[in-house]
Amino acid sequence: MDAFTALAEPTRRTILEMLAVRGSLAATDIYGHFPATPPAISQHLKVLREAKLVRVERQAQKRIYYINPEPMKQLEQWIRQFAAVKETEYKRLDGVLEKLKADAGEAPMLPFAEN
Repeated sequence: MDAFTALAEPTRRTILEMLAVRGSLAATDIYGHFPATPPAISQHLKVLREAKLVRVERQAQKRIYYINPEPMKQLEQWIRQFAAVKETEYKRLDGVLEKLKADAGEAPMLPFAEN
């Protein structure tokens, strides 16, 4: 499963947000924050593991979950690249709009005549 598919589900995003704030959480602590059953939350954790967004360590009988930082850095890099492309497009559009304003002068740009 890829990271974007994993992140498409709100419960999984909430789990990641919880881990970002706390640093680590036991699976049992994660279960307690949701009205869903532990097996349902366990399935969400499995998806996050398969997408490599979290890692898990066993400590005695507990499973402790952590955010896996490398895939998150890759997502951040992709988002920054995407945003940079869009920013360039917006700047180009701003230039076109400024030229239209300059060409129109003070006259309103309405599709109908004022009465």
